[in-house]
Order: sequence, then C-alpha cells, then structure tokens
Amino acid sequence: MATGTLDPSTPKEVQGSSASNNRTSRSSSNIHEREKQMVASVRSPTHRHLNPFVITERPEEKQLGISARQLSVKDFVLLKTLGTGTFARVWLVRPQDEKAKRDKVYALKILRKADVIKLKQVEHVRNERRTLADVSGHPFITTLIASFSDSQSLYMLLDYCPGGEIFSYLRRARRFNENTSRFYAAEISMTIEFLHDVEGVVYRDLKPENILLDADGHIKLVDFGFAKQVGDRETYTLCGTPEYLAPEVIHNSGHGLAVDWWALGILIYEFLVGQPPFWDQNPMRIYEQIVEGRIRFPQNMSPAAQNIISLLCKTNPSERLGHISGGSARVKSHPFFSDINWDDLFYRRVKGPIIPRVDHPADTGNFEEYPDPDLKGQNIYTDDMRSKYEALFSDF
Repeated sequence: MATGTLDPSTPKEVQGSSASNNRTSRSSSNIHEREKQMVASVRSPTHRHLNPFVITERPEEKQLGISARQLSVKDFVLLKTLGTGTFARVWLVRPQDEKAKRDKVYALKILRKADVIKLKQVEHVRNERRTLADVSGHPFITTLIASFSDSQSLYMLLDYCPGGEIFSYLRRARRFNENTSRFYAAEISMTIEFLHDVEGVVYRDLKPENILLDADGHIKLVDFGFAKQVGDRETYTLCGTPEYLAPEVIHNSGHGLAVDWWALGILIYEFLVGQPPFWDQNPMRIYEQIVEGRIRFPQNMSPAAQNIISLLCKTNPSERLGHISGGSARVKSHPFFSDINWDDLFYRRVKGPIIPRVDHPADTGNFEEYPDPDLKGQNIYTDDMRSKYEALFSDF
C-alpha cells in the first residue's frame, strides 16, 4: 500500500520521536482532570534550567519543550539515521559528554532552514514545535525534551522510541487480531481525546507510519507537522495522507477536530483487515470512494468493530462519533472497548500486545537502513533568507 501525501513536499517521518482488563467507568470530566494533573506533574515548572541529559532521570524537576540556546549539535554523537524526509532527517544520538551515561540515547530531528523555506513548510514546522512543547509529558505522545538552532538548521531533541513503526508490525502480521487492534485503538483514542479536549489541537496525520512502539509495546504518536491548534474553529489547509483524508478535507469546505475521529475509524479498519477501506492506484479514485463513504466489511469482522468503524466514518462530521454530543466519552463507552480498563491503560500498568525486540537502549534493529546524507547537494540558508525568515524561527 502506497501512502503518499497530498503535498509532495511533505516528509514521511519514520521517527518523529525518536515508534484486556475489566472495564471501569468514569466521567469524561474526571478523565480530563486526571490527564491534566498527570501531564502537569510530568512537566511541572521550575526556575532552574536543567541539563537536558538528566531531564529524563529527574521527572519531578524537568522542563520539557524548552528552547535550549546553550545546546549545539556538537553536543551529540550522531549514531544512525532513523528516518528521512524532504527537509528533515532524524538521528539516533547520544551525548558527547563522557560523563553522561553511555546508554542514554535520544532522537534528534534536524530540519534544514533553507529547505523548510523553499518547500513552504515554515508554518508547519512552527506548529510542530509549538504543539510538541504543549503536549510533552503525555504517555502516548513523543516527548520534546528541548529545541535549538544554529546558522543552517533547526533541531528538536526527542525521546527515542526503540520499537519502530507499528506499520512494520502490521505488514509483517498482515493484520492484527481484534484484541491487539482494540488495545492500540484505545491508546490512540485517549491521545486524540487529550489533544482535542485539553489542548484544542487537531492532529491531521493519523496513520500506522506515525505510530511508534516503545519497549513495553505502548504507542507513541510522532510527526506533528500537520498538527494545529483550532479549538472549535475550522481550517482549510489541504494536508494528510490520501487513504486517511476525511470527506470534508477533500471537499475543502473547512475541517476541524472531527477529521481525527474519521482517521481513527480508517485506522481500526486497517488494523483488522490489513489495508484501509478506501484504496486505488489512482488517488482521485480514492477521494471519490471516501466522499461516497461506502465501507465493505469482511464477514469475519465482529459486529462491534463494524459498528464503531461505521460511526467514526460518517461522511457528515456533525454525525460522527467523537464529534457528536458526548465527544470522546462516547467513543470510549462504545461496546468495541468494553474490555478496556482506561485507568490501567493511561498509567501503563499493562504491557502492550506486541513487545518489540530491544536488546539494549540504543538498539535500532526495528528501523530501516538509510543512506548517509548528501552533504554536497544541501541548500544554503543565505543572508537574504535570514533577513526575511529568522524571526519566524525564534521559538527554537
């Protein structure tokens, strides 16, 4: 299955981060309060600026998402490429400082300023950094530890997720069973709930390639290049992956938070079947199928799974589960999730159904091999560009 993006200049980031219990009921408001408290405790403010290399070891004091102007790429040893895009490359790195633990590794996302400008991705990059800083600390979102910049590049220092893409496991297995699909759909639902209800952020790029697994088999959502804070407003930017686009994005009639719930329905279907419900070699035919909205279900798919997919993939966003009255709580109370203990899930008290093989903290065996970067062909961030755009990169 090809999964290109509408905008050919948009990167497919492989490593943005660096990849059933008894049911308990609780109100949506209680969920939100607990999530707020949990995230606040992880990124509690402090007056001291900590060395980012000890941040992950002292969570009670850490500041996440800070602009660390004292940092430089020279502070790190670049070990291996984890993913590439048209204007970004993600490296596995370790601190250059010999006093730091040798097994302490991170993912460093490097974005060339000149390429970001030439490909008209400035606003996407700014949105990504801003959003990651706001949501750092959530258990299922890649953690932005710090950001910094130099004369040619922007940098985001992220936690390393050694399990790799869930996409790789899905392709290897061909399809997931319902218990596995339900577990990961539940973690994604909680992540969407947090982004929407707490931060007012629409993610807009949900797909298996943007979901990594950590060493315990839990998800980490990565690549926030399309994320945008919209609240209850609408936006008109045409972006995303063809198979996962909601009808209102294709119509360009304005879209909001509801597009993520549509994508969740598509994702559950792909988990269970092995391919998305709308697919064709011709992207235009994919769009026609999406707008038509007819989903064909295999006979062996459970009624609960068919029902939640149908409700999430309503072509009219005002009728879509997750966006209708009751919001995310209605999604989580659906019979498809009847065996999920949401508290245990959020606090990671259970291991995931897929436990990646990770032999040591710097193990990259779950990622593809990438050629070394072509240093000769790189665009230069000129003085003229700097005079026009440098102020826009001040957050880094």
